[in-house]
Amino acid sequence: MKPQHLALMMLINMVWGFSFIPGKWAVDELSPILFTGLRYALLAVALLPFLKIKPGQMRLIFGIAMFTGALHFTFFYTGLSLADDVSSVAIAGQMGVPFATIVAMIFLKERIGWKRASGIGLSFGGIVIMSFDPRVFSYIDAMIVTMMAALLYSFALIFMKRLRDTNPFELQGWVAMFSWPVLFLVSALTESGQVASIQAASSSAWLGVVYTALGASLIGHAGNYYLVQRYDVSLTAPMGLLAPIFGVCFGIWLNDDIVTGRMLLGSAFVLGGCLIIALRKRQMEVASP
Repeated sequence: MKPQHLALMMLINMVWGFSFIPGKWAVDELSPILFTGLRYALLAVALLPFLKIKPGQMRLIFGIAMFTGALHFTFFYTGLSLADDVSSVAIAGQMGVPFATIVAMIFLKERIGWKRASGIGLSFGGIVIMSFDPRVFSYIDAMIVTMMAALLYSFALIFMKRLRDTNPFELQGWVAMFSWPVLFLVSALTESGQVASIQAASSSAWLGVVYTALGASLIGHAGNYYLVQRYDVSLTAPMGLLAPIFGVCFGIWLNDDIVTGRMLLGSAFVLGGCLIIALRKRQMEVASP
């Protein structure tokens, strides 16, 4: 990888890793569903120029929007609001990798060998190790909800595999456009005090809305798409695991997260398992005719 592209990859992971911090600031003041709706409303406005009707694929895109925007991020930010720190949530969010492999086995009849199976086992073992840390166990509900978010995203990946001729900006634009009305409706039905919380929201909370919409979604995904077009996935995918590592570092620095030895060991298991799955999956794709 060229030095300038390596620097871009590091920047992308830093952008994604930092997004946990303003996201946490926001959900500490705004209810999770309301915050997710505000994020997608802003993103929809930003991506209006990219919205084009995709004949024969709009129902598929709507399904992706419901699983990612309306469900995945609602559960993810709910988990973030319940947790005392961002570090454990940043790691648990990576469970989308083993979940996606399991879902592919069940619904796509994809076969896995012992290497990917060991990666799945390693990842789940890491979550168990983390969860039984006394500090993490005190907000075990946050871990469960975050795992649910990862599972929901894995279902969205099944729909994404069927997409054709849709660039990331088009997909993100439609996900945002379909998601924000649903999120605002669900927020109105299940949450309370939305108007008061919006009026009282600090600049940190609004930074969370703006940064997660424009920073993480636009800069992060656009930069990643640029690199994926130029380099093999076997090189870019493992480097994407730097994002949760940056998330943990930013959590310690800016959120006063306390990371114990058990949390570090569990994190190493989770990320190691995800790395095995990502590398083995790519090897099989290269080997297939």
